[in-house]
Amino acid sequence: MKLHGTMTVNSRGHLEIGGCDTVELASTFGTPLYVVDEELFRQNCREYYRAFTEKYGAEVIYAAKTLLTLAICRLVEEEGLGMDVVSGGELYTAIKARFPMSRVYFHGNNKSSEELRLALEARVGRFMVDNLYELEMLNRLAGEMRTRADVILRLTPGVEAHTHEYIKTGQIDSKFGLVIDNGQALAGVRRALEMENIILHGLHCHIGSQIFELDSYAHAAGIMMDFAARVARETGWVPAELDLGGGLGIYYAEGDEPRPVAEYADVIMRAVREKALAHGLPVPRVIVEPGRSISGPAGTTLYTVGAVKDIPGVRKYVAVDGGMGDNPRPALYQSRYEACLANKAAAPAEEVVSIAGKCCESGDMLIWDIALPRVEPGDILAVSCTGAYNYSMSMNYNRLPRPAMVLVRDGQADIIVERETYEDLLRNDVIPERLRRSRRLNVASAR
Repeated sequence: MKLHGTMTVNSRGHLEIGGCDTVELASTFGTPLYVVDEELFRQNCREYYRAFTEKYGAEVIYAAKTLLTLAICRLVEEEGLGMDVVSGGELYTAIKARFPMSRVYFHGNNKSSEELRLALEARVGRFMVDNLYELEMLNRLAGEMRTRADVILRLTPGVEAHTHEYIKTGQIDSKFGLVIDNGQALAGVRRALEMENIILHGLHCHIGSQIFELDSYAHAAGIMMDFAARVARETGWVPAELDLGGGLGIYYAEGDEPRPVAEYADVIMRAVREKALAHGLPVPRVIVEPGRSISGPAGTTLYTVGAVKDIPGVRKYVAVDGGMGDNPRPALYQSRYEACLANKAAAPAEEVVSIAGKCCESGDMLIWDIALPRVEPGDILAVSCTGAYNYSMSMNYNRLPRPAMVLVRDGQADIIVERETYEDLLRNDVIPERLRRSRRLNVASAR
């Protein structure tokens, strides 16, 4: 397994993160356990801030959907980044964390009136409007509340990045955004400019996720600037802001070759500036939305090995005490991960095994065919780069409680998400009175 951030192998041969022995973390906090390397998370934030904000004056907003807790909000704020939220729940988390609302950008392709009202009351910095239905509703609600909404329109540029089918978003056939090629985008701009309670600031696109080819970003930036020039000619409105989304790929397993953030920034800014010059437009304030590339490498999940099933000549299955409930990405996207035995981190590989989750699903497999030291029940398996979309997408399938999360730094581990209990699983369950009555009658008749 490739070591990330503050990962080391200590003198006991154990994997260590943030100065904390992961075997001891597993013993103290139990497993499955999400571990977040605070120093690496902050370092990733700073890399974006230096590459975009300090060098170019661009705005960096963290994509909260990848990993969001109250503590994560605090880290993002302290590192000077804004925040991209996509639901009322994410917005509410930012509100409760007292994150500066002027630095919050509210995304989502089907925001409810309740979510929009919450955002208007909180005075978020920007509404990233996805469609005309939302635009009309936002204009009406803002009028009712005697305020105005600051808006960026999300467009579909028609760029198909090379990534998994389910995480492509920039192509024409997408649920997101107003399509440029068929005239929807221009109609959306015209309508927004007509509205009394809408202040249109700019344009937005996002072409997908886990992208390694920087040319895709340059191409998207060029299309957006060409459209901006067309809008300026036909309406007189010049976009002051251009949000080019996120999606930069990270290292998960051998073969992944992430590009440096500084290079990513240079490619985007060069494309925007060249097009602005060609069209005689002012250079807009560029906004980017990194998420996975900040939180992903900073996360590790610890599991305890249980059953080991050897099928001679076929495969050896190693079952752990988690799985698709805490990391559904392998089942959804065929995502690949690397891992090591945290308690045998210095030992050489001796066998090839496949890591199975404990859910009652044949597809609950975390890693196929990984070389590890001899695996035994009770070993601690550490899966790297699980900071993005693992906790965010976790679930209670099979009524499994979701794991705890700890933040580690300088030898100190702090709980930032408590482990769910069985009682937590029942918190919202209700037995209707008619079922209570029928049970009492059945018990009485049985007597």
